[in-house]
This record gives sequence, C-alpha cells and structure tokens, in this order.
Amino acid sequence: MRPYFEEMTQFGCALKKGRIKGTEENFNSIKKIEKDVADEVNRVKLAGFPEEKINARGQMTVWQRLEYLVDPGTWCPLHTLYNPMNNVEGTTNVIDGVGKISGKWAVIIGFDNKVMAGAWLPGQSENILRVTDLSKRLNIPLVWLVNCSGAKLTEQEKFYANRRGAGTPFFRHAELEQLGIPVLAGIYGTNPAGGGYQSISPTILFAHKDCNIAVGGVGIVSGMAPKGEFNLEAAEEIIEKAKQFRAKPPGSVNIHHDETGFFRYVFEDETDVLDGLKDYMKDMPAYHPKFYRVAEPKEPRFSIDDLYRLIPLNPKRVYDFDEVLSRLVDSSEHMEFRPDYGPEVYAGLCKIDGFLVACIGNRQEYLGRNYPEYADYPAMGGKLYRQGLIKMNEFVTFCGRDRIPIVWLQDSSGLDVGDAAEKAELLGLAQGLVYSIQQTDIPMMLLLLRKGTASAHYLMGGPTANRHNAFTLGTVASEIYVMHGETAAVATYSRRLVKEKEAGRPLEPIIEKMNKLAKDYHEKSRPLFCAKNGLIDEIVPLCDLRKYLVAFTGAAYQNPKSICPQHHMILPRIIKG
Repeated sequence: MRPYFEEMTQFGCALKKGRIKGTEENFNSIKKIEKDVADEVNRVKLAGFPEEKINARGQMTVWQRLEYLVDPGTWCPLHTLYNPMNNVEGTTNVIDGVGKISGKWAVIIGFDNKVMAGAWLPGQSENILRVTDLSKRLNIPLVWLVNCSGAKLTEQEKFYANRRGAGTPFFRHAELEQLGIPVLAGIYGTNPAGGGYQSISPTILFAHKDCNIAVGGVGIVSGMAPKGEFNLEAAEEIIEKAKQFRAKPPGSVNIHHDETGFFRYVFEDETDVLDGLKDYMKDMPAYHPKFYRVAEPKEPRFSIDDLYRLIPLNPKRVYDFDEVLSRLVDSSEHMEFRPDYGPEVYAGLCKIDGFLVACIGNRQEYLGRNYPEYADYPAMGGKLYRQGLIKMNEFVTFCGRDRIPIVWLQDSSGLDVGDAAEKAELLGLAQGLVYSIQQTDIPMMLLLLRKGTASAHYLMGGPTANRHNAFTLGTVASEIYVMHGETAAVATYSRRLVKEKEAGRPLEPIIEKMNKLAKDYHEKSRPLFCAKNGLIDEIVPLCDLRKYLVAFTGAAYQNPKSICPQHHMILPRIIKG
C-alpha cells in the first residue's frame, strides 16, 4: 500500500504578505487570551504550599515527580482547569494527562501533595472517571502517583457517596485490569482510608520507604469509639491515641512489604520510585511503531503558527478549513473522501507522525444557491445538510472497518432546520451518524476549533454521544452552547412578547430579560467556563495542537484491540476509485 500512503496529494498554500499583515490583530488577540489561560493554569500549579516547603520536608511535589517521570517533550496535560464544584482550592487535586514513559504512551495521574496532602476533594472522582475512561479507550497503561491523605472531611457529603462518588475509581481500576490494562502506582506519604484504597487497587505497587497505606489513619483509628459527645476527658484521650499512632502509623512498609507483600517493590529515594516505574514501563505491551506506520514521520510543509492568522477569533467570520488542516498533518498531504459530495463537510485520510488517521471537519465558506439540493435557499458553511450527514455516515463506517482512528475538527452552527430539512430526513440521518460512530469501536478525539452548537456538537465526535471520544480539546476561540444566546432569548421570550404586546403592557421588562439571557449564554460558553466545567478537557494553544494529535495517534496505535492489515483496507481504494 506504499503508493497510497507515502505520497498523498499535497494541499494548502503559504500565506502571502498581505494576509499576514491583515491578520496581525487576530494574531495578537489570540496570543493575549492564550496568555490569560496560561495564567489560570499557573494558578493551579501554585495551589497549596510552596514547592520549597514540600522540598524542605524531603519530598518532591507532584509537578516535580511528573517532570522526572515523563519523557521530555511528550507531556500533554488534561483537565488542568477542571473544577466543576468550584472548590476554594481552585482544583480537584489531581493532575493528569498523556505522556511517554520510557518510550511508551501512558495515561498519567497524580495527587497534588501541596494541597491538603493530596486529599479527596469535590469533583475529583469525576476527573478520575475521565482518566480511567481515557486509559480504557486508548488501551494503554494507567500510571498513578499516589500521595492521598483521604477525604476532606468537612465536605464529605459532596463527594463520598453516590453512583459516581469518590469510591468509584476503585472498581474502575478493577475494570481496567479485567480488560488487561495494567495500573501502576508509585506510592508516597501517608495514605489512609480512601488513600489506602487508591494505593491498593492498582496492579503493581511501587512504594517509597516512608509511605504507608491503611484502612484507617491516625485520626480515624484514634477516634473509633464514639461516645455521643466530646468533653475534656475525651479530648485528652484523643491526644494520647493520636500521639501513639502518629509515632507509628498503621500500614507502614514493615507491614505491607515484609508481612502482607502488597508492596511489590520498596525504594529508598523518591526518584528511585519513579525509576522503578520507568523500568516497568519498558515491558508494557506495545507494538513497535513500524508495525502500523504507513510512512516516515514528517512535519507539515507550513508553520503551525499560521493558525493564529487562519482561524478568526470572531465566530462570524469564515475561513478555509483545508488551510487549517494542512498546518496539522504530515507533509500537508491528504486523500479526500467524496470531495464533490456534501461540500460542507471535509472527510479524508491524513498522516500524523507517520500513522494513518481519518480527519473530519466543517468547511466554512458560502456554498452557493444550488445547494442543498432539497431546498430553495442557499447553504452556508458550518451547517450540516443531507449530503454531509450521509457522507460522514459512510466515512466513519469505513474507518471502523479499516480500524483507523478519527480526529474530529468541529466548528458548526448546527443542522439545517425547517420542513424541507425534515423531508430530507436530517433527523434520522443525524441519529444514524450516532449509530455509525458507536458501532466503530475505534478511538476518536475532538478538536473544537470554535463553535460547538446544537446537536452538531454531539454528532461530530462530541463526548456526549459516543463512548469512543478519548478527549476533547478546545482553543481560546471555542464556545459551546445549545444555540446562540440571542436565538435562545427569542425562543424563550417570543410568545411572552406577543402576550405583552396584545395586553398593551410595556415590552422593556421582557427585552431586559432577553438581553440578560443572551449575556448569560455568552459568559457560560467561554473557554475558561467550558474547561472548568468539563465541557472540554483542556484549552490548548494553537501552536501545541499538533503535539496533542501526535500523542493521541501514537497512543491509539500503541496497543490496539484489533488489526486491519494495510493491504486489506477498503477506504483508501474507495477514495482512489
């Protein structure tokens, strides 16, 4: 199949001087907002005690452990700003992402030991759910850096119980192991109660000599005989027991290495634990990249910094999708699927780091008066019509057959609406796309370039409508809402306006509510809001987007659950004709 893949059709063109000059304001505006996002990320990194204080105790911070553990240049953080319960700490207290360890991709997560010694916080279990789902979807190891003091007891009612509460990671670890996905854990510090289960539930345990894991910690063990109330006598008794158990906390290395054998390995130094993880990762199941690569890895022919000039920050302005994609894929080459059908949708095969990937995105330009064929009005790019939906159904079905991972690049205002659209079966075709995606069982990721709107956000690889979305990335231009705020205001208050008008009452109070709702929609669709509430998994600078595409693709091909030999693939042959 070398003739198909080694040299595909080149696309894209270099920016002209006039275009560069005319987009300077857009370039600077995006850079400024990216700096604002970087400041928010830095605020999360600085949460809790200063690094110097942790180091003075002879400990590394979770950030230092990650820097030591992960292969340089491969770390792709996720969920950094995720804080759905608005914790005063400013974090869910776990730091996670995808990166290479000893040349192998892994999902990596650690407790932030600078914040309440790595305590459970509200929203944390939802964060961990995303992480275990990612490991499951990509079929790659999950590596934990455990340093967990257990629950923040003053807020336990917010996260301890419920179907997706703080205990669910334990059975999710069991689920991964039953699927043959290893969970490795480097264990530090004191890990009582929930921290104990965080430590014992992984597959192989790598312990620092000073760590301990236990069903109950010092505070719990010294208060296990409640008497109905507290008084001075009880306080003195608690003090004595606390001193006793603090001097020798339960579940030390002497117990869980020498007696139970739970700890497979014990190390003297903090970095030795990480070196142990590195050594183990060398032997994790993985195909050599040459097994799946279709060509030698190559950089795009154009600078990725062009994206700052190609993608307008103003959502009402159009752009050339093909030019954007050409800055992201190897050699700026592709094989486009059905280019003369469903012109509002791009679908094609590209290469990322030498691996074959499928890319699907929204073209933005005006599509002319003769399209869609079922209506007497012209089509606008960014909206989905009958042909585009049929095209995506076909393409993802072939991708499933050929086991090709999919990268969705979304910027859509939704589906066409009205009786003509209903007669054209858009509702059924849209749900058909959900079915087509779900039956593929291949990894997918979503890059939300700008708009994620209405059901199009679900249909085009959104995490809401399928189990295959590994993660969703946003940019500083991303916005997510069921419809534009002004549209929502009209839908909410149009009948009320009619009633007020017919009753002879002033319209200004209703107009005020409409403006308030539109403003509220705008504020609750901004990138920072989306990241904080988990609507996107990370806001990524445009210059780093390809790095995440490389990580996703490499991880998807590292140890896939099924294989389609390249010479058995049908999609490249269908494209060639």
